[in-house]
Amino acid sequence: MTAMYPPRVLAFPAVLLAASLAAPAVVASTAAAVKSDTPTDYAYALPLQVNGKQGVVSLRLPQTVYLKARTAELDDLRVFDAQGVVQPHALYRPPAEQPARRGVLAASIFPVRGGASTVAGRAPIDIDIQTRSDGSVQSVQARTGRVPDRDRAAISQLILDFGPAAKGDDNDPLRIEALRFQAPREQGSYSAEVWLETSNDLKQWHTAGVAELSWLRNDGAQTLASDRLELSPQSFRYARLSWRRGEPIVFPGIAAETVTPQSSEPARETLWIKPVAGRQAGDLVYPAGIALPVEQFSLGLQEANIVYPMALGAYVERPSRQAGKTTEWVFQPRSQATFYRITQDGQTRRSGAVGIGLGLGHQQEWVIRPLNAAATAQPELGLSWQAATLIFLAGGTPPYTLSFGRSDAPPLNRTLDQVAPGFTPVELRQLEQAQVGELQVGRSDAAAASAASQAAVAARQRTYILWGVLLLGVAILGGMVWRLVRQMSAGKEA
Repeated sequence: MTAMYPPRVLAFPAVLLAASLAAPAVVASTAAAVKSDTPTDYAYALPLQVNGKQGVVSLRLPQTVYLKARTAELDDLRVFDAQGVVQPHALYRPPAEQPARRGVLAASIFPVRGGASTVAGRAPIDIDIQTRSDGSVQSVQARTGRVPDRDRAAISQLILDFGPAAKGDDNDPLRIEALRFQAPREQGSYSAEVWLETSNDLKQWHTAGVAELSWLRNDGAQTLASDRLELSPQSFRYARLSWRRGEPIVFPGIAAETVTPQSSEPARETLWIKPVAGRQAGDLVYPAGIALPVEQFSLGLQEANIVYPMALGAYVERPSRQAGKTTEWVFQPRSQATFYRITQDGQTRRSGAVGIGLGLGHQQEWVIRPLNAAATAQPELGLSWQAATLIFLAGGTPPYTLSFGRSDAPPLNRTLDQVAPGFTPVELRQLEQAQVGELQVGRSDAAAASAASQAAVAARQRTYILWGVLLLGVAILGGMVWRLVRQMSAGKEA
């Protein structure tokens, strides 16, 4: 009886053989999808125009890249040349520039006469300084006791008062970085070594610097001068000038060169998004892009006289605690703030932007939950970020294309010293800026997956087919065994 069933018994090994042959093909196709890295594997492309004369070129990433890229860290950025060869690139965020406001402060000069000079290492003299109620110097006098007549008119030191403006503001300090001396007109040549001490109260003095002053005039009234004493930038109102070499004189003018550091925010771009209904009642959802490195957010309130306390966050999927549900979406707050728009005395007051914590700025969509249950406003959400600068090596064959839009792309971003080694921040700011052309959509629809993603989907489908074949083989084998057992039982009964 068993001779009647060999073809059916051998059917299952045949199925296993087919499955074993199909498995390497599935693995090979999946590996090929991962290794593929050509312009057709990306959903979007931007043509780049360069003059072809520079080896290193930069591009401030446009907003389109952040909205269409599919990785949080822009791992799916590629610069291809005309032959489809990837060009090395680095992402660079220039540090915020710190512009400084410069100015000049003229000093009020008070000569100290009648005291022993500090020339040739003599000890400093004791000075009596009289000030007014606002702190300005009124008079100075040396306290030296009996002084020979020939020394009564001699100059030993100069006391300088730069006025209350030298202090600056508490939030805007003023720094003095140099003193510039004006030469007397009647003195054709001069050379001296001067020492400078500074003070803010005329009691405590600190040595600040030393300089060699000299000038030489010719018959044509032309002057060759070294008339500047440089300092490390510092704040002070009063100064004391003494001589270690040369003749003490009263300069016609002494001016302080000042510098005021200015805090500078980096240049940011802002995307305004209209809301849609959220998963939970009252929530507002704002579709954004996973690549947006949001640093600040703001609200565009249109209602008059409104105060809008809110929480900004995102929905997170987690295992459900309710029976019958496997997962559920819950709101996870990231930041809280109160925005407002109030008109008072004819002036409109508006709230400013609010910062987001470091590392929290990447979300595919943002959610606003009003903290006032009765709130009905639906404001626009403004997301602000500092756009990175793409720096790439213009090798290969131009023209070049910036491709992006692939969720499974491996990162190829390099460090800056591997793309532009030895370039200073100033040189990086002066790099040629590539010109961007019109956005090009891949062969597939813009919303469709990239070619690599489609290949991965096809590989998964083949895997499902393989499992189906295996399960079908198991079912056939079970049926064969069941029929065999029945026939054997029937034979025993016969």
